[in-house]
Amino acid sequence: MVALCGGTLEGFSFFPCLSDPHGRSNFCLKLALVMLHLTYVALLFAFDKEFIQKTNQHAWYTAAYLLLLVATLAQYFITSGSSPGYVIDAMRAINETDASGNRATSTSTSVTCTYCNVMQPPRAKHCHDCDKCVLQFDHHCVWLGTCVGQGNHCRFWWYICSETALSLWTGTLYILYLKSHIPKPWWSYAVLILLLAGLSICLLFLLLLLLFHSYLILTNQTTYELVRRRRILYLRNIPERIFPFSKGACRNLYDFCCARSSMYRMEPLPTAQELEEKLRPYTCSDVLSCRCCC
Repeated sequence: MVALCGGTLEGFSFFPCLSDPHGRSNFCLKLALVMLHLTYVALLFAFDKEFIQKTNQHAWYTAAYLLLLVATLAQYFITSGSSPGYVIDAMRAINETDASGNRATSTSTSVTCTYCNVMQPPRAKHCHDCDKCVLQFDHHCVWLGTCVGQGNHCRFWWYICSETALSLWTGTLYILYLKSHIPKPWWSYAVLILLLAGLSICLLFLLLLLLFHSYLILTNQTTYELVRRRRILYLRNIPERIFPFSKGACRNLYDFCCARSSMYRMEPLPTAQELEEKLRPYTCSDVLSCRCCC
């Protein structure tokens, strides 16, 4: 029960909906994901009689599980319909408010995108699937049908978190059913074991994805910056152990969760003095004063 994220699958012509950005149908992908969730839950109700009895005796337990299912699907559609924050919209918002200071900051280190001919500030990248420049581009998620960027990274993290909880709960219910003493035909064992194996793979992927994005949030990085760091011009001369946009774990977490006054923030590159400060080794007093968190 996972929304697989990533780029196109080149070389798999028999999966045109995934390998071709222009040929795949977002509606079909969303329908497939919803049907996958409903299939796992429907088979659980169809096979596990004890679960149905538990529903009659402890309705709150089943209600909580179904509520998590509905919340996960709702979070999926909310995230897929959200905007990652496009450069052209940010430029339009700056022009409308006549923020000359912000314009100077954002354009001083900007380059012109060769694909959409707009000024591309630091941390932005042109997404070929969306055909737009995305602020703080992280990656394009095929199953969401949209990019993950500055505007929806927080929603994406909560969606992955709810998917992980739902997959863990569903897997636990499947294991409890397989360990129960209810008489079961052999084919039901085969079906449930196959489903549980697929769910286990998805759960492992979700846990790794959740931990990975949690690390990115605490260090104020993006997937694109981490994977393509040597190819990004403004990060090429910065040591790899330095996170140039990090303001400390606590401040990064606060900005990610709470500072939502504007979805069109354009972060300037750190100055040479700020980079020297980040390069300064930690001392005992720095540890006691929580320098890494502030």
